[in-house]
Amino acid sequence: MRLPELFLERMKELLGEEYELWLESCGQMPVQGIRVNPAKLTPGQWEQISPWEIRRVPWNLNGYYCQEKSRPARDVYYYAGLYYIQEPSAMAPAELLGVKPGHKVLDLCAAPGGKSTQLGARLEGRGLLVANDVSASRAKALLKNLEMAGVANICVTAEEPKRLAQVFSGFFDKILVDAPCSGEGMFRKEPELIKSWQERGPKEYVPVQREILKQAVRMLRPGGELVYSTCTFSVEEDEGAVDWILAEEPDMELVPLALWEGARPGADKKPVIRLFPHRIRGEGHFVAKLKKRQREDGGSEGGKAPGEGVCRKDEKELELLEQSDYLEWERFLARPFDRHRLTVQFGQVYFLPEDFRRDWGFRYLRTGLLVGSLRRGRFEPSQAAAMALKSGEFARALSMDREDERVIRYLKGETVFLKEGEDFSKGWVLVCVDGFPLGWAKAAGGSLKNKYYPGWRWM
Repeated sequence: MRLPELFLERMKELLGEEYELWLESCGQMPVQGIRVNPAKLTPGQWEQISPWEIRRVPWNLNGYYCQEKSRPARDVYYYAGLYYIQEPSAMAPAELLGVKPGHKVLDLCAAPGGKSTQLGARLEGRGLLVANDVSASRAKALLKNLEMAGVANICVTAEEPKRLAQVFSGFFDKILVDAPCSGEGMFRKEPELIKSWQERGPKEYVPVQREILKQAVRMLRPGGELVYSTCTFSVEEDEGAVDWILAEEPDMELVPLALWEGARPGADKKPVIRLFPHRIRGEGHFVAKLKKRQREDGGSEGGKAPGEGVCRKDEKELELLEQSDYLEWERFLARPFDRHRLTVQFGQVYFLPEDFRRDWGFRYLRTGLLVGSLRRGRFEPSQAAAMALKSGEFARALSMDREDERVIRYLKGETVFLKEGEDFSKGWVLVCVDGFPLGWAKAAGGSLKNKYYPGWRWM
């Protein structure tokens, strides 16, 4: 890997006596990790069933390093949404944001979804996660990853930050800005980024980052917190962006971040976090945390975006839902969906987040959980609904052992033939591996007709 001379000169100035150690690390193999999904299982449960030897990532309770020979993307547990494949240093920003159940959260540059799935799990189904990416094509991958992780209380949008800020002024408790950047911290993992750096360089990203930060601050409520992160080492993109927003927005203040072993403070000893591959098992990252001060009068502007409440719905569409066999399917749920948050639009059944407002008017890829669809009076549950269920939450379920050859056949879209003692009357069946949902099938005699979503199949 040949690194640009200008880049090397900047790194030498930034790192000083650590420069040679960093340069040596550039020739080493990149590190791969997974982050266990706490919406599905605890780290302790994962350690009991993990198919590989595991080692914890120190800065994330749910993070683990992968063995070099492990293939986490080719494992049935991946298809069950038990973990997300993520570079270990990238696990830090969402962890440091400190999201709690009930918060209103914005991930402003969210695709492909690693940090969004992390934020969504922390909400535990309460509050709202708006996951946005300006690119509609990238937002499709974001939606898939959120649905695979079983995150239901979502709005996935593809909007410019300025458009969001026109509606969401002072609305969010927590905002993550994992900004587009020159990607210097990923050169070891993705060498093709070097050419992009040579053509564009850090300077092209600086105005983009500042505009995104400016709009993010507009959307943060007084007392709310914002994490700004990048995967670059560039001071002008990192500390430079933080200094700029603090100068532009007097209501914003820097929240000091505590260092862990291997983490390094920012340039000029700023209380931010820098991660370098010669200090940790991971690639490069920068993280800063900021807070919007409360108003002196104790008031809190914003907090609720304008719009009509979640409860207004098309009653005619809901009548069609109740006249279908939806109620037959719902009776097997451990917790039926709240009717006040169910809506039907163009034959699609959605369970809306509690803080959703109907006339926000964005370009949505998803609003809430897609529960299923109505087709000629028949209800068909969605793949997303299967993934949002936890073990034991649907009474009609077939759970197969991880080593059962039928699991892979199911994920490939093939018919599942039942064994002795696996009897189901006609109707929907939730197919699981070791108790964790994978998708739907329909019982038909001694077999299950496969309803696994074609776009997610094992190839």
